[in-house]
Amino acid sequence: MPVKLDNHTIPAEDKKDIIELEKRISGFKSGEEDEERFKLYRLTRGVYGQRQLGVQMFRIKIPYGSLTCDQLVAIADTSDRYASSNLHLTTRQDIQLHYVKLEDSPKVWVDLTTAGLTGREACGNTVRNLTCSDKAGIDPEEPFDVTPYAHAVAYYFLRNPICQEMGRKIKPAFSSSIKDSAFTWFHDFGFIPLIQDGERGFKVVIGGGLGAQAIEAKVAYEFLAADKIIPFMEAGLRVFDRHGEREKRGKARMKFLVKKLGLDGYMELIKEEWKALKNKKYPIDPNSFNPAKPLEYFTPQVTEAKNKDKFELWLKTNTFEQKQKGFYGVYSRVLLGDISSDNARLLASVIKKYAADDIRVTVNQGLLYRHLHKDHLAAFFNELDEIGFAEPGFDSIADVTACPGTDTCNLGVTNSTGLSRVIEKFIEDEFAHLLADNHIKIKISGCMNACGQHTAANIGFHGSSIKKDGLVIPAMQVLLGGGIDWDGKGWIADKVIKLPTKKIIDAIRLVLNDYESNAAEGEYYNVYYTRLGKKYFYTLLKPLADISNLDETDYFDWEQDHQYKQEIGVGECAGVILDVVGTIIKDASEKLEHAKEGFNAGVYADCIYYAYATYVVSAKALLLSEDIKCNTQAGIIKDFKEQMVDTSKFAFEGDFSEAVLRINKNEPSKEFAQKYIDDAEEFLKHVIKHREASLKQNGKDKQVIDSYYKA
Repeated sequence: MPVKLDNHTIPAEDKKDIIELEKRISGFKSGEEDEERFKLYRLTRGVYGQRQLGVQMFRIKIPYGSLTCDQLVAIADTSDRYASSNLHLTTRQDIQLHYVKLEDSPKVWVDLTTAGLTGREACGNTVRNLTCSDKAGIDPEEPFDVTPYAHAVAYYFLRNPICQEMGRKIKPAFSSSIKDSAFTWFHDFGFIPLIQDGERGFKVVIGGGLGAQAIEAKVAYEFLAADKIIPFMEAGLRVFDRHGEREKRGKARMKFLVKKLGLDGYMELIKEEWKALKNKKYPIDPNSFNPAKPLEYFTPQVTEAKNKDKFELWLKTNTFEQKQKGFYGVYSRVLLGDISSDNARLLASVIKKYAADDIRVTVNQGLLYRHLHKDHLAAFFNELDEIGFAEPGFDSIADVTACPGTDTCNLGVTNSTGLSRVIEKFIEDEFAHLLADNHIKIKISGCMNACGQHTAANIGFHGSSIKKDGLVIPAMQVLLGGGIDWDGKGWIADKVIKLPTKKIIDAIRLVLNDYESNAAEGEYYNVYYTRLGKKYFYTLLKPLADISNLDETDYFDWEQDHQYKQEIGVGECAGVILDVVGTIIKDASEKLEHAKEGFNAGVYADCIYYAYATYVVSAKALLLSEDIKCNTQAGIIKDFKEQMVDTSKFAFEGDFSEAVLRINKNEPSKEFAQKYIDDAEEFLKHVIKHREASLKQNGKDKQVIDSYYKA
């Protein structure tokens, strides 16, 4: 039964998305649409397959992690209706719902859209959720509030035609200050605010990333005026879309393209794209964004904390005075980033009584509340403590970041969540004095892909395994020396040694004891690590790698009572395609229709880009029919010219490459848009005729069974 859509509460663009999602689900269920093809579609709508068969994870895209209390309650209510009654906070400031039935995902979207939220482009090969320093707007060290700029960027690229079907995902981030609390150094696009000669702008970095091969972002501009950051990013995305790897998923991130072309080469291609942009400058009015305001002052009924010792530590580790004097920001540690729906509703009711209506999800899976009056902190603490949100040590060594690992993720190798719980208890039992020290971070990922950001941790772990006598031992790769220092410098952790996962607590104990014994007074952990060197720590930990005399439980993963069995599925950020050439031509026809719709709406740069996609997808269809591999869009354009036009297999007047690449040689005017769309349509007609002639000769369509479809 189709979902009911209220035209008064659901924007037209969301309504269109919901109807299309429902239609595509129906087509998939009836067998009209192939599973892999449907997968690529649903991912861009926030629907991600879980480890458990028959259910999905639904990711909610929350730009810069900002939520109102009512939105938090709405998510909790939705989780009760369609998911597991749990809200999972992520390192990208999203919220995920688990165990959602596929057919319920349109209903989830209806709920979220009504609350002003969306799942659009939360997953898939798109511009992912834009992250931002949680302190933005209240950071005492910020030159200005970056929130309006982050907001503008996030919504400029939502549903933007240039970033719907890229080779891989793109992750942007905004820091509130040069301290780089948003970790821009490991993002595809990073923006750090600066003021130069009275003008607002940003230090811009590009091409960073974590994962199996971590690469630190490179400085594109020491200072770029604020009105140029959106055009720069748009041009950069166009370059990535055209030249980025698509065949080899592991090499398809922007960091590898920047490395391949070199920073200067990438920047030169960006300059070539600038002419085609609809906005050569894009001014962002900082006053167009209205931040939530503090509550009016009232005399609190309670002025003392019930647990005074805990309160004093909480004040030290979980609060800070904002740049708005007299007001305080307050953090909550959230174990594993998991909040029950009941607790979410209770939390929202407490926040409404004391704080501004702007909750920020943090990049380490916590929460920040803002604009607390100093006189209200004790009362706020008491109420938070009653519902479990006042544990001291936010962002300390005891506040472990961890992805869901084998709990729900197909790629999970070992149990990161169970280990995280054990580590937090261990730290509080044996190293409680470090709760007030937020300069050592522990982060865990269930696999090497770094959703838990282990590569950016002072002490990091990622899931692995060790084989012995035909059995498999759950293990963790130990990484040391990553993170960010007091000056905002990013450090990529070194892989030091692989250990059985049950030896990890012993490893942490050894490392921390050594640090406390051998570090100079006030020496930052990474400086201490670098001074002693990787070999020193390998030698320190090597005895723990001995697997000659293991206990039976060493073959059990954390929180399991049975022998470990490795079960690794296929990740869904990108997948292979089983398709036919005729379907690819149909895709090209859909691009052309989008181009015409855009032209009629007067969005000429967008409609030109759809026409460009018509050219590329049409050319790809015929190349594949000739068994010519397709990877990058630039490669498709080049190969079609050389393999089809120059060999006279396909009749085309003029230079095919020049015809397609007019896109970055012309202003996006109405006249050029009309000409370019007409030419793309004519080309598609000839492709269809060519294909029909081939079908008459061969009698059937051709299947394409590999990753070459994705270009």
